[in-house]
Amino acid sequence: MTSFSQHPIRCLAALLLFGGLLTASSASAADKKSSAKKKNRGPRNVRVYVGTYTRGESKGIYQFSFDTRTGKAGKVSLAAETPEPSFLAIHPDGKHVVAVNETSEWEGLENSGGISAFEIDSKTGELILMNQQPTRGAHPCHLVIDSSGKTVLVANYTGGSVIGYSILDDGCLGEASAFVQHKGSSVLKPRQASPHAHSINIDPTGQFAVAADLGMDQVLVYKFDAAKGTLVANKPTGKKVAAGAGPRHFSFHPNGRFGYVINEINLTVTAFAWNGKAGTFKEIQTISTLPPGEKPGKGMSTAEVRVGKRGRFLFGSNRGHDTIVSYKIDRKTGKLTYVGNYSTGGKTPRNFGLDPSGRFLLSENQDSGTIHVLKINRKTGELDDTGSVIKVPSPVCVRMLAIDPAK
Repeated sequence: MTSFSQHPIRCLAALLLFGGLLTASSASAADKKSSAKKKNRGPRNVRVYVGTYTRGESKGIYQFSFDTRTGKAGKVSLAAETPEPSFLAIHPDGKHVVAVNETSEWEGLENSGGISAFEIDSKTGELILMNQQPTRGAHPCHLVIDSSGKTVLVANYTGGSVIGYSILDDGCLGEASAFVQHKGSSVLKPRQASPHAHSINIDPTGQFAVAADLGMDQVLVYKFDAAKGTLVANKPTGKKVAAGAGPRHFSFHPNGRFGYVINEINLTVTAFAWNGKAGTFKEIQTISTLPPGEKPGKGMSTAEVRVGKRGRFLFGSNRGHDTIVSYKIDRKTGKLTYVGNYSTGGKTPRNFGLDPSGRFLLSENQDSGTIHVLKINRKTGELDDTGSVIKVPSPVCVRMLAIDPAK
């Protein structure tokens, strides 16, 4: 065996070469680590689209830029004029937006709202109307686009139904792919005398759709065919919550093992274990959205629920109480632990946005016409008011689109 001492010059060259390889290897590893870190940071700037109610001064969908490092917002402008665009969904291609038009009549059709497809002007962010379709149910209030971008599913609140439309390659809405009329009621009359589909979500596997129906006190499960856009009732058909709870919105945990429904009427969140193969739920826990020991007061109700970026925390909004509640999620069991309630800085918080970096929560106050930026403590789940306030008339829904790569 040849030793380094026998050929000192060659050995020195070898050592230099070996050292260079180590340096290059270390640099490569460092570059990869830095790249991964940058990727995890998400985009520096996002374009925020805001759905509103146009019953007052609002004219439609608004937009502004948002810096995910500083929490500062740019100038607010009107992106598209359209009636009652309460909820929005951004297409996976980043080039289109679909909005519900939460009305009870649509182009002469009674008991129907509308759904509108828009193309995004990449330079200005303005939305160009492409086409529209009726929802065949009054007051469509929530929608979701599947990950393939081929189908949009809509929940009709007053209509008590869900409908699906195909999305064509150019972003236009095609033919209806599914329609399901809910049937049933619950204990609080007249509020729960008929079904009220309040939200529709697609599970992480893309094989099931989940609809929270406030009127039925039930979270309904459908088999979802992404290729065809069809909905077929699962067996079992879903899971009941407590009578009079009023399930409203739903959020899946990113690990695909848990799901959370916020109950509008009794101000609670119900945590479920989710079986993504069978499409079934098992209740884990139901917890109040108010501080421990505090009971719901007159005029209080919940609105939105969302799992945080890394799946460590769950947030929910309380109208009347005008707070965001935060819980810590046990990622092994799905169980929630109360963290705190934090003021939204205004009146009647609805949907809220979580920016891609996981640093900020944008809380909309419908009756104040403001969006308050709250900073998320990513270790504890606590929220702090940044003092940043964005004025948008009657804000209801926030959706974000990256406008630059991670830096």
